[in-house]
Amino acid sequence: MAWHPSASEISGLYERHARAWDEERGKSLMERAWLDRFKAAIPSGEAILDLGCGSGEPIARYLIASGLHVTGVDSSSSLVELCQERFPDEEWIVGDMREVRLDRRFGGILAWDSFFHLTPDDQRRMFAVFDAHAGEGAALMFTSGPRAGEAIGSYRGEALYHASLDPTEYEALLKAHGFGVIAYVPDDPLCGGHTVWLTQRR
Repeated sequence: MAWHPSASEISGLYERHARAWDEERGKSLMERAWLDRFKAAIPSGEAILDLGCGSGEPIARYLIASGLHVTGVDSSSSLVELCQERFPDEEWIVGDMREVRLDRRFGGILAWDSFFHLTPDDQRRMFAVFDAHAGEGAALMFTSGPRAGEAIGSYRGEALYHASLDPTEYEALLKAHGFGVIAYVPDDPLCGGHTVWLTQRR
């Protein structure tokens, strides 16, 4: 896969268009069924690490309303500010998910519509980050592409980078870092065509 310059522009793109993205993202929750499966896999009383939390709407709101505590990380300070305004009792961090070092473990790790903006090599390295923050029995859920490759979309006239590894490589990386697959659905028609991985720490 050839590296595309837009891969390094993701953080800036979301920062430049933070308010517009928040408005256009809306509050509908097509992810509800997957989030319910994710919640069911989280050990009782455990907190969640949301990597690429965006503005907290609607996913973090749904998890918080379910009684879960959320620590959210996003590279856009404007999106994190929205999270802080909406959910002041939770923890929100401006940072790069690739460099997260919180020195604590969580019962759930979520990287929904965020992990797939990383380059293939950065995605491979993220499994060590997942590993370092996953407690015993922790659930890990992320979205990817259905096959290996890069795709350049567009948002507000700017190139929007996505990448994916091959599903067999994701499986190998998960296994190497102690996660087993609970469910994997490529191009899920019930979730807007998302390709979803729900896994759990063994």
